[in-house]
Amino acid sequence: MVSMGASNLFGAMLVFAFVRYGLPIEESENIIADRVRNFAVFAVYLGFAGVVSLSAAALMLRSVVRWQLRGGPPTRSEQMAALHAPLRQAIVHLALWLLGGVLFVFLTAEEMPSLAVTVAITVAMAATSTFGFTYMLGERILRPVAARALSEGRFDRTMAPGVGTRLAMTWGLGTLMPVAGIVLLCVTQLTTDNEFGSDALAWSVLALAVMSIGLALVLSLLTSSQISDPIKQLRWAIERVQRGASGVQVEVFDGSEIGRLQVGFNRMMSESDERRRLRELFGQHVGEDVARRALQYGTELGGETRYVAVLFVDMVGSTATAAERPPNEVVELLNEFFRVVVDVVDKHHGFVNKFMGDAALVIFGAPLDRPDAPTAALAAARELRFALDEITGLDIGIGVSAGLAVAGNIGAAERFEYTVIGDPVNEASRLTELAKLRPSRVLASSSALYFADDEERGHWELGDEVQLRGRGRMTQLAWPARSPEPASTTG
Repeated sequence: MVSMGASNLFGAMLVFAFVRYGLPIEESENIIADRVRNFAVFAVYLGFAGVVSLSAAALMLRSVVRWQLRGGPPTRSEQMAALHAPLRQAIVHLALWLLGGVLFVFLTAEEMPSLAVTVAITVAMAATSTFGFTYMLGERILRPVAARALSEGRFDRTMAPGVGTRLAMTWGLGTLMPVAGIVLLCVTQLTTDNEFGSDALAWSVLALAVMSIGLALVLSLLTSSQISDPIKQLRWAIERVQRGASGVQVEVFDGSEIGRLQVGFNRMMSESDERRRLRELFGQHVGEDVARRALQYGTELGGETRYVAVLFVDMVGSTATAAERPPNEVVELLNEFFRVVVDVVDKHHGFVNKFMGDAALVIFGAPLDRPDAPTAALAAARELRFALDEITGLDIGIGVSAGLAVAGNIGAAERFEYTVIGDPVNEASRLTELAKLRPSRVLASSSALYFADDEERGHWELGDEVQLRGRGRMTQLAWPARSPEPASTTG
């Protein structure tokens, strides 16, 4: 607000100097005597205007200062006070200009009635130009406060002039007003009895031209910064988004079209971040591949026949563990168990279909096709056995099978899940039960081993044939050629 007051002071001094020294009129004894009196009145009025301006600013910004000290989002009245402060202060300055203009027109009319109209027009034009300049300057100075008020409060699109209005103000105040003054001097010379000397008229036109150039330059810089600064900010924000940043927001400077653009960007980014978080949560719950497939192809119920490899892993003695340990320790053990499972499965590009209590069902070959599904499942089973052996107090059983199964969305239209149903799933589950009783703790069916590559088959040994529970045909077993010693547990 001090800068706005200083701008008005500078403008008033320019007008006073122009009226007294720039108008192309011959000096007389009345003008010389009037100059001393008017200078004293001018100085007193400047002091009065300064006190009124500062008092009005303190009164108008009282609620804004209270909000800044309190913190948090502003109330509606505090937000309006922050956003309308430049305009209200500029109106106060305009009123002081008009009051001062009336005073000086009255003083001039007493001694030189012929100059009264000229002084009135000059003061009116200067008041209009200074009003627009101080308003735009105040908006620039209070931009951080306005940005915070708009960011933390409710956005209102009627709180500031638009881009077109700003450009019109720049043209009108920086070009139209000074040129109108030059035109007025020329019209006065041509249509009245006042005859200006050629040198005096030239100096007056030159003074108006210099003021026009300076004012137009300053107003253009203010207007361009009001438009270009938020656009640069948006450009930087978009570049950050393109580099993968999330949670990107920009400050909302005002209620114009630029402000609406900034608000739209912030809302778009908030919705984008929310959708991204939903996709991440969706992927964490159903698996990244299933999430991508659902986004690409939809979520209709049904399935398709796929050749898949199934890995089933289950803890040994989980019932006793839950009975003997505190619940938080059981949860920590389960989380560590599942963490290792997910890490190993991800390494071999499998899909953890579901966690079932203390067990996990892993699929290779769905939802994404994998011609090497048996190889990946067998390699994951071997690595998983060694990785889980490092967890103290944990013993497991792992079963691997392969074959044709139905993979798809199973359930009701309101609630369903992507899963795999078929003989390989049942066989892997039964192999897991049997593996808990075998030293290797890992068993695979010969069907899985048959379709694996030669290198992976070299890590396995074929064994006896058994009839698994619930199955009518025999299953030939296979187990890793090398495995750690199983931990002793009770189940």
